[in-house]
Amino acid sequence: MVVQKRYTVTIRNALVIFMSVIILASCREQNDQAGQQRYFQSSIARYNRLLTDVIVADIFTPPVASRIYAYSNIAAYECGRYQDPDRPTLAGQVNDLDSLPRPEAEKDYSYPLAALIAFTHVAEGLVFNQERVEKLRSTLLEEVEDVGMESETFRNSVHFGKAMASHILEWAKTDGYNQRTSLPRYSVSDDPGRWRPTPPDYLEAIEPHWSTIRPFVLDSASQFDPGLPTPFDTAEGSPFYKEAMEVYGTVLQLSPEQLNIAKFWDCNPNISHTRGHVMYFQQQISPGGHWIHITAQIMDEKALDFAAESAVMTRVTMTLADAFISCWDQKFKSGLTRPETYINKYIDPDWKPILQTPAFPEHTSGHSVASTSAATILTHLFGENHAFIDSTEIPYGLPARKFSGFLEASGEAAISRLYGGIHYRPAIEKGKIQGEAVANLVIKEIDMGDSLD
Repeated sequence: MVVQKRYTVTIRNALVIFMSVIILASCREQNDQAGQQRYFQSSIARYNRLLTDVIVADIFTPPVASRIYAYSNIAAYECGRYQDPDRPTLAGQVNDLDSLPRPEAEKDYSYPLAALIAFTHVAEGLVFNQERVEKLRSTLLEEVEDVGMESETFRNSVHFGKAMASHILEWAKTDGYNQRTSLPRYSVSDDPGRWRPTPPDYLEAIEPHWSTIRPFVLDSASQFDPGLPTPFDTAEGSPFYKEAMEVYGTVLQLSPEQLNIAKFWDCNPNISHTRGHVMYFQQQISPGGHWIHITAQIMDEKALDFAAESAVMTRVTMTLADAFISCWDQKFKSGLTRPETYINKYIDPDWKPILQTPAFPEHTSGHSVASTSAATILTHLFGENHAFIDSTEIPYGLPARKFSGFLEASGEAAISRLYGGIHYRPAIEKGKIQGEAVANLVIKEIDMGDSLD
């Protein structure tokens, strides 16, 4: 009798397990198209926000961050574009990108899911904290499964996304990024007009060979060289001395609103703070990351389909990446000293800028180039009078700011560098021209079928 009872219990347990498997399998076979559409709405914006969290924690420099965003979004676009038959591939349009994997005609796919896989696998291959991206992808895949998707479609989409990511990562390996570390380190010169490390950390120059990185659309890093800065001069009354005096006087007489603008657009990924004998670092978003979050906010507002959303973000991220390559080319050509160094030596040894001076030469202003490039793209896509509220800096303790258009925001980002005491005016004005030129080239040369009518 005991044996009979145990045998009955075992059969009952087996039946329970079998039925559970059948129920789970049937759930897996449900294909909730409406639920998938809702889930993937504005998902590109979400993926980029999550990637930003990883980039901030890994403390990537602004140029490196822009590269990570661009490759990840290109991978997503090349999968997601199949959602819209009119979306062209970037292969043959951007530098050295050849034919890419294609979905098989006889198989069913969720192209947004394939894009999720491609995006996260490329991001995982480019960041330091790969485990964090892997966990992020697992969480997102669980959410997709909960929505409901046929298992075969799910498998096909994951396979396609992985194949695309592998191809994009191989392409990324050829852009010179890995080779740049073998190039000579920046050598500090005795020339008083040349850049040298600045307080409080006196860090070495960041990415002195970034101009060797292959651009996405530019024919070379120097295609839109803005020209050299005003000739260095220590004589009172000289043009360069006057530019330094403008920075000096502006910081001393900042209005509360100008101070708010300087802080809002700081976007220094790694600020050091010293209290007594203790030093600690504050990580925050990069200039490029700030504009990606502005783009993400617009995606949240718009009822764009997945392919259109991906096209917008990909165009913005490629433009930002090329903007940094263009800007860094001139930075290390001219190697101009920062206002802090000049003012402390020739005007006022006790003067300090509002913002912490970044560890690279002055000319041109990176935020001016990057912000203008992104704003020009967004204006092209959404119009000159697209008002928005920029809430990017709220997680970093700063209130949102309202703008009547993207170019108003980029103009404020540019002039913030004067208010912050870290750039002379020509770096700002020439930087805006440089950024606009980069963006206009992308608009002219790249066809992504991104009419938003």
